[in-house]
Amino acid sequence: MAAQATFKSIKSLVPLLDRVLVQRFKPETKTATGIFLPSSVTNSPLNEGTVIATGPGAPTKEGKVVPCNVKAGDRVLLPSWGGNAIKVGEEEYYLFKDNEILAKIQE
Repeated sequence: MAAQATFKSIKSLVPLLDRVLVQRFKPETKTATGIFLPSSVTNSPLNEGTVIATGPGAPTKEGKVVPCNVKAGDRVLLPSWGGNAIKVGEEEYYLFKDNEILAKIQE
């Protein structure tokens, strides 16, 4: 896993090019009926998250900028590997390249 960077505010972080800042959903620590789940179940990150911010897009060889496929607020399916972890206070975020995001989840 990549080294973690730490920032004071998520607003101070602006993704560049085709990078996407995502906050993964946290696994539930207890069931709806109040049963606490063991840490072996809750320590694995979920493969879903919310897009917090995106870069403007990556330029093609001709210089035309291709925008990211997702936008802030989108719910996305993430790979179980990759991404650069970023810590803001107690919250953890990840930077992915736009083409690493597997799907947009529509509700």
